[in-house]
Amino acid sequence: MIDGLLLGAVYGLAAIGLTLIWGVMNVINLTHGAMVALGMFGVYLLVGHAGLPVYATLPPVAVGGFLVGVAVYWVAVHRVINRPHLMSLLATFAVNMMLIGAGTALWSTSPYNVDLSLPGITWRGYTFTGGHIVAAAVAVLVAGVLYLFMRHTMLGKAIRAVASNRQAAELMGIPSNRVLAIAFGLGIGLAMTAGGLVATLFPFTILSGGEYQLKSFVVTVLGGLGNPAGALLGGLLLGLVEGGTTPYMAVSWTPVIEFGLFVAVLVAFPQGLFGKRTGR
Repeated sequence: MIDGLLLGAVYGLAAIGLTLIWGVMNVINLTHGAMVALGMFGVYLLVGHAGLPVYATLPPVAVGGFLVGVAVYWVAVHRVINRPHLMSLLATFAVNMMLIGAGTALWSTSPYNVDLSLPGITWRGYTFTGGHIVAAAVAVLVAGVLYLFMRHTMLGKAIRAVASNRQAAELMGIPSNRVLAIAFGLGIGLAMTAGGLVATLFPFTILSGGEYQLKSFVVTVLGGLGNPAGALLGGLLLGLVEGGTTPYMAVSWTPVIEFGLFVAVLVAFPQGLFGKRTGR
């Protein structure tokens, strides 16, 4: 269960990128899984070809993700904001398929891995790997930095203002289109950072992002759509569920349990376990 919590922090970081984009611009980003996979390959390439230490690759991966996100926003998302959700779904799905197709052409679907060996911690006969501990610590640190950025910087406050009321923010002189592009870039940067952390834990392919996209949807429903803090808590809860069930049943049952929880929360708590309650 402790190991599940450590992994859940990484799930939470991945979901924060998805829920940030939804909370600011009401866009369901179906490029999320492909971006997580690009983060995995970003770490792999920087370690293997640039010779950087594993965790030193995360800042350039995050910056690269931000720039990719800004580009995707202007190319595919900008024109479909405030239109029916199907338009944004189709636009981001198209980008997702192009990225997966290009990634398959470059790297095939063979598994890759990042060589990393860190000393673990042994407690009461249980050993927790160093990679899981560091990945969880980095995920919580990045989430904390994002919280401080959103609460205590002018740009973060501008993003929150546009998310709350775009028209009123524009009347106050906030360039909403530029702010939306930055928010989308931040969401993609977080997704690729989470993918880089996953690459330090497990083997991966260009298709691996799809699994984490599905987990991110589960986490965002648990935490409440548009609630970054709730996404981190939802990730920890999902990791706890995985850690508590996998020792007692086949791994193939894990998706059944996760999506069963997904449906149960949608029925009982439409705003999410940690989402804001709306009065009647």
